[in-house]
Amino acid sequence: MLNISGLSTNYGSIQAIKGIDLDVPKGSIVSLIGANGAGKTTTMKSLVGLLKPHAGQIKFLSQEIRGFAPHKIVNLGMSLVPEGRNILAGMTVLENLEMGAYQRKDKEVLADLEKIFKRFPILGERKQQLGGTLSGGQQQMLAIGRALMARPKLLLLDEPSMGLAPLVVADIFKVIQEINQEGTTILLVEQNVRQALKIARYAYVLETGKIVLHGKAEEVAKNPRVMEAYLGGAKANT
Repeated sequence: MLNISGLSTNYGSIQAIKGIDLDVPKGSIVSLIGANGAGKTTTMKSLVGLLKPHAGQIKFLSQEIRGFAPHKIVNLGMSLVPEGRNILAGMTVLENLEMGAYQRKDKEVLADLEKIFKRFPILGERKQQLGGTLSGGQQQMLAIGRALMARPKLLLLDEPSMGLAPLVVADIFKVIQEINQEGTTILLVEQNVRQALKIARYAYVLETGKIVLHGKAEEVAKNPRVMEAYLGGAKANT
């Protein structure tokens, strides 16, 4: 579904992404892991057109999309749940969700809203409440719901567990798996490496803008380098 080849992106004179290759097969969950500053969010923003790569290819559904405007990429079927959620704090829950469908012209938006409220009942209960007054976990649900309202074929999730309590994190990862099982392909950026590798089929490790390791998620989880750097060492992992 997604093929990235030789992707490089700069922040001014700093090369943040250095010629990475990455594939996301249809129907899968692929995880991109790495420490703060590794370039994970830069990669995600490059994919959806929020940053302009200076080299490489981004093929989505076999179409080259590098250089496309963000709204065109959304129309093709790729949606981003950004790091930090970035909900519209001064708008209601319902208005936030409606914004996710702002480019749609079909007659099934209301039906999709009901699906979101069924998946996240708390959002239905608080649909007239301002987004900025929700808890962190509720805001993350809202951000995921907003992205789903665009009916994506590929959902990009950037640090969905950031700042959330452990029980809420477990719920969010359960929802991610359910979304995938219902047919949406997922590219997941996550610092909670243990959880990310548990639900992913394939994983890439990004360090200082370069892919240094990739493979099946269960194999990456057993790699000594990954265990030491991200899983607290072999004893902790055991």
